Amino acid sequence: MEPKFFKLPVCVGDVTLRVAQGHFATRNSHTNYFIDVTNQQSCLQEADAVAQQLAQRLLSYTMVDTILCMDGTRVIGTCLARQLSQESYRAINAGKDIYLLRENLSSNGQLIFRDNARFMLEGKNVLLLLASITTGGTVRKGMRCVSYYGGKTAGVASIYSHLKDVDGTPVISLFDTGHLQGYASYSPEECPLCKQGVEIDAVVDNFGYSKL
Repeated sequence: MEPKFFKLPVCVGDVTLRVAQGHFATRNSHTNYFIDVTNQQSCLQEADAVAQQLAQRLLSYTMVDTILCMDGTRVIGTCLARQLSQESYRAINAGKDIYLLRENLSSNGQLIFRDNARFMLEGKNVLLLLASITTGGTVRKGMRCVSYYGGKTAGVASIYSHLKDVDGTPVISLFDTGHLQGYASYSPEECPLCKQGVEIDAVVDNFGYSKL
């Protein structure tokens, strides 16, 4: 069945969130909401609106050398780097170059970077940028990768997050579970919807959903 989408009644600046309720399976969990961030990932105007709001929360205290764009957030990351580095903001990153890296996965799903990209991580303050955070598994993978290449995780930012922090690192998000009434995330083995025989509506990943 096609998920029925609706916009949340709350806006953050010019950013709105489109969601659907149902039974959805991700790589790490089952949830009762699907959060559609396709427009924010792909539309320059909406990506810039997200970046403006995130920048306001990061400007004064987060030193950023590199933004690691995960979950297809390269457009948002580009806009965010521009926002953080503008001289007019008189912020900690004003006037400096900020590198952008897109996640690169090996055949076994591990994050890897080629030798020519290592300098963007080694000794750098790296901001992890994601579309949404549910269990924190993707964030932890990013943190391990940054550490492996000699960098430091400077912060975590996303459009939506189910978590306030991941292993002690605060998450900066525009929307959280307070905006989604009754939001729940379960491990696949403990999912009550599965135990009740509720069929999965769609499988979801970084690229969107595939209905079943």
